[in-house]
Amino acid sequence: MPWYALYTKSRNEKKVAERLMQKGIDIYFPLQEEVHQWSDRRKKLKVPVFRSYIFINLKNYKTDSVPVLETPGAVRFLWWLGKPGIIRNVEIENIKKFLRQYEHAEVNVEYKVGEKVSITAGPLKEKRGTIIDIQNNKAILFIDSIGISLTASLSVNLLQKEMPRHP
Repeated sequence: MPWYALYTKSRNEKKVAERLMQKGIDIYFPLQEEVHQWSDRRKKLKVPVFRSYIFINLKNYKTDSVPVLETPGAVRFLWWLGKPGIIRNVEIENIKKFLRQYEHAEVNVEYKVGEKVSITAGPLKEKRGTIIDIQNNKAILFIDSIGISLTASLSVNLLQKEMPRHP
């Protein structure tokens, strides 16, 4: 059975994974422990290795994807060349093996000038833009919404790549 990558709303991965498991859907959702520091305390948290993604194992994409997409917080499957992107079992096994061997591995998203992104937090949350420059950990975006052009400098941690939409 092939695997598919499900894109979720930002910071909804755990809830979506839980809901999918309750529906009896086979998922792979690796978590890793991180220590977060606040002004008054430190806390260990389990965070997704792949932010905004859950791997789904489906027998038949056409019929089995419907309950997945009906799950609150699920956005869409990743598509490749006009078809749902298939991830082979061997690739999922390689990811599992890698994460067992390197339990503190980080998955970083690289951004490039010209890429379409959406903003995940702050006053511009859910706005879309195009990266026009990247300096250190900041991206300069061109945001064109509601007929107003606006350029903003944001941390790349607040960005998420726009996934191509299928027809």
